[in-house]
Amino acid sequence: MEKKQKKEEKGLSENEKIAALGKKIEEIESQWKRALADYQNLEKRVAREQEDFIRFANESLLDKILNVFDNLERACRTRKDRGLDMIRDEFWEVLTSEGIEKIETQGVTFDPYLMDALELVPGRKNYVMEEVSPGYLYHGKCLRPARVKVGNGEKRQEGDFNL
Repeated sequence: MEKKQKKEEKGLSENEKIAALGKKIEEIESQWKRALADYQNLEKRVAREQEDFIRFANESLLDKILNVFDNLERACRTRKDRGLDMIRDEFWEVLTSEGIEKIETQGVTFDPYLMDALELVPGRKNYVMEEVSPGYLYHGKCLRPARVKVGNGEKRQEGDFNL
């Protein structure tokens, strides 16, 4: 192949040789740029996959920790202890710094993407009447749905103040 290329080069003028070499340089440069762009895209994809892997691993751990936090909240409600309240508040600060948010349920319409309806009860139709257990978001994604009781549109009994 080299002999054939040398024969062709002998028949070309100097300007034609320079133009051919310039074209070859452009082709090689174009291939190099594509390879560099592919490599940069690969680096970005690998970094994104690593972040996703870490998030997924954190989700499982945080879900378990949230069960402990819920128990701590219940303990704070049943036993009025300032020290226990301080621990709960500090624990919540750590969770929020890691991307945890509580799903708001009071006075909002039922959202099947963020809540599990456990029961239909008298009250405003499709509105949350009571939160049975809290739900949490992790970086905006539902980690654990809130468990709620939802209004069925029937009027409440006289003396029922749970609006």
